[in-house]
Amino acid sequence: MSNKQDIIDFLDQNQGKFIDVSDKIWDNPEIRFELKESADTLIEVLSSEGFSVERNVAEMKDAFIATYGSEGPVIGFLAEYDALSNLSQVADELTKKPIKEGAYGHACGHNALGAGSLAAAVAIKEYMNKNNMKATIKFFGCPAEESGSGKAFMAREGVFKGVDSLITWHPWTENKIWGTSSLANFQVYFNFKGVSAHAASAPHLGRSALDAAELMNIGVNYLREHIIDEARVHYAYLDVGGQSPNVVQPTSSLLYFIRAPKSQQVKEIYDRIVKIAQGAALMTETELEIKWDSACSEYIINDVLGKVMYENMELVGEIDYTDEEVNYAKKYVDTLDSVSILNHEKTMKNYFNGLPAQELESVIKAPLIKKLVPYSMIDKALPGSTDVGDASFNAPTVQLTAACYPAGTAPHSWQWVATGKSSILHKGLIYAAKVMAMTALDLLESPETINKAKEEFDERLGGQSYQNYIPLDVKPVQ
Repeated sequence: MSNKQDIIDFLDQNQGKFIDVSDKIWDNPEIRFELKESADTLIEVLSSEGFSVERNVAEMKDAFIATYGSEGPVIGFLAEYDALSNLSQVADELTKKPIKEGAYGHACGHNALGAGSLAAAVAIKEYMNKNNMKATIKFFGCPAEESGSGKAFMAREGVFKGVDSLITWHPWTENKIWGTSSLANFQVYFNFKGVSAHAASAPHLGRSALDAAELMNIGVNYLREHIIDEARVHYAYLDVGGQSPNVVQPTSSLLYFIRAPKSQQVKEIYDRIVKIAQGAALMTETELEIKWDSACSEYIINDVLGKVMYENMELVGEIDYTDEEVNYAKKYVDTLDSVSILNHEKTMKNYFNGLPAQELESVIKAPLIKKLVPYSMIDKALPGSTDVGDASFNAPTVQLTAACYPAGTAPHSWQWVATGKSSILHKGLIYAAKVMAMTALDLLESPETINKAKEEFDERLGGQSYQNYIPLDVKPVQ
């Protein structure tokens, strides 16, 4: 522990620098591929710390790779820094109150995610210098995780090839190893073009694009009975052809999210949905345009790396909260509805099912979850998607979640934005950085562990090579 104490001490002494980065990114939320200020904030620190920076990676101007060193094992840190649309929120406010109506907000903690990975990369770099270690550290600045799958575009260009291990994290409400897979996902636009006409005097001259979209959705709703239970199909209308009922609508547009545990399963469902869309166009005598946005792969877990990271979570210990912080969190817990509270109780009972009843009740009622969730690594898909999956198909990958938000609050909620500059989040950020940097140190000091992680990686792939389903002519765009 003595050598790892140097990492802990460095991050404790320099935490202000990384907290400032998180807060600055929170103050300037950006979405998808337009992330100049956020990328600049991270790059400024990396450059000052001696990292060489390559920008405009994989045709994304705000994607970058920062590298330190050129010898030895290659350890990569993944960073995200994109926000979400229509989630602007005043910091520390106890009601939903946007700074600006309709503006962006960091409702998934990517401000902290990028800053925490930055802190870990700088900490291990400092340790390498102090102890004359030979290694290469790569920091991957990855845009558009929320929508756009930036890492998938990076993986398509081979950006993650040659990395021995990838390390990352995600702000959450608990401290735990990310021990499950995720759902692969296709994001595709279906655009219909028809012919407008007066809906009363000449309806026979019109060809309704809106009818086509509705018929497509009806067809897909019937399809749901005939796809695997774990699959999910979501859609949203982007264009309904106007607001006049007395006009046959000449245009319509839908955005579909298609998810399943494996990319090949998504592809099979997508192919059937395309046939339904083509049928809807045929029935309405409209034109169909299919336009891809993005896709992401399922996440490949790694038990070897997970156990190494978990040991470091145990070494760092519980986050120490003040009474003031506990009371602060309690005020946000009190904003939750009964469904959210019941979901939280169910989650805690699942995570801590081995605890005595009285101790479990204490965990459930706590406004902040301090206790480390027991280690679990299960090859089962979490009901959500992440483009970390595409990175994990290219190198053994490990990630943790760290307690940054009040218990029971949910990602993509106003509560997460409101508490996104709190000392609770700041403590979670530094906790995650310590764990990631210490995990990197274990790997650098144990080539055998890196090799075992690679052996498991190969076993889990079972000879399967990475396949990127985004058509080559589709480029990352805002």
